[in-house]
Amino acid sequence: DRPCPRSHPRTCMKCGQGTAALVIRVGDPFCRGCFREYFVHKFRAMLGKNRVIFPGEKVLLAVSGGPASSAMVRQVQEGLSREAAKRLRFVPGLVYVEEGAVRRQSPEQREQTLAQMETLLQATGFPYHLIHLEEALELPPSILQPGPERASTSSPSGPSYKEAVDSFIQQQRQDGDSGTSLPGHSTQDTPAGPPGPPRLPAAAQSQELLRSFEAAGTATAREELLEMLRTHLIVQTARDRGYAKVMTGESLTRVAVKLLSNLSLGRGAYLAVDTGFTDQRHGDVMVVRPMRDYTAKEIAFYNHFFGVPTVIVPPLFTKRQEKLSIHQLVERFLLGLQEEFPSTISTVYRTGEKLSPEPAKASSESQRCLLCLCGLDTDGGEWGGHWG
Repeated sequence: DRPCPRSHPRTCMKCGQGTAALVIRVGDPFCRGCFREYFVHKFRAMLGKNRVIFPGEKVLLAVSGGPASSAMVRQVQEGLSREAAKRLRFVPGLVYVEEGAVRRQSPEQREQTLAQMETLLQATGFPYHLIHLEEALELPPSILQPGPERASTSSPSGPSYKEAVDSFIQQQRQDGDSGTSLPGHSTQDTPAGPPGPPRLPAAAQSQELLRSFEAAGTATAREELLEMLRTHLIVQTARDRGYAKVMTGESLTRVAVKLLSNLSLGRGAYLAVDTGFTDQRHGDVMVVRPMRDYTAKEIAFYNHFFGVPTVIVPPLFTKRQEKLSIHQLVERFLLGLQEEFPSTISTVYRTGEKLSPEPAKASSESQRCLLCLCGLDTDGGEWGGHWG
């Protein structure tokens, strides 16, 4: 019957002066200014610590329109600006995979989503590529084999990285430090003139893609098929356009869900490859996950506070009365635990950090999975096998 006590505004834990706008974890209040500095620093520190992206390299950012990938693009934009304290030195490009057919969107809805995404991508000033999931049906057979490894990726933290930095600095001096402007405006990638109305693939292609997804018997299989096709398309786009690295926007929350999902799917030997900061299974194109230290809550607040635009697409279509996929069940389980035990997701994530990618390497083509390109785990006795 007693009235609820009024909460008093908390002070920012970093500056000690501003009023806290959010509490990231229990006991960690931040004002808006300090939260922005914290968010930006974490992104730069992640790239600086790992040293896998070399100065002057072309990097393809995979954008889904969701909160994490949109926040990633904003971090790259700010890191390339003249005002940045420690500027990023790579050449960015964007790619968006349109998946409206398997999400059961009407042609009008697909056109609307494409127009929204094109507006968002064009506003960045970076070259961008809009591709449809139907194009996965026309990928060359070479996508099922790793490309030739680049010399610079063999020891990213060794002398090769230092040589790349020295070479980049010398080149800038010769060019009169021409790198002060935003890189990335490559004539071969930037669309010429204002974009026309987005065009959808032929109806026959969409129907063929839908038949492939309907042939997958469960929601879990369709989730796995979608991720595999999307990855192959992005990697092939990077190869065709000369990008050495691909950045994806998996958050800490998404990585934790993927860790437990993969365990449930029998992919325990490949956790480090599927969820680590780097993924080198494709050989010539390295996949990098710079957002994996951010929780979904941190990303949501950053986008809300600083006006980061997003485009939300519907979830993958499921049949009536069909059981939820393993991915959805694991996500519900983890988020439910997170409400009662706030360190649940970070604990799962930190456990995955201790895993080694060595078991996923293959000694020969015959020892590699045809679909996911990981090494076959066939040396585990009678229980060995591969469910990729």
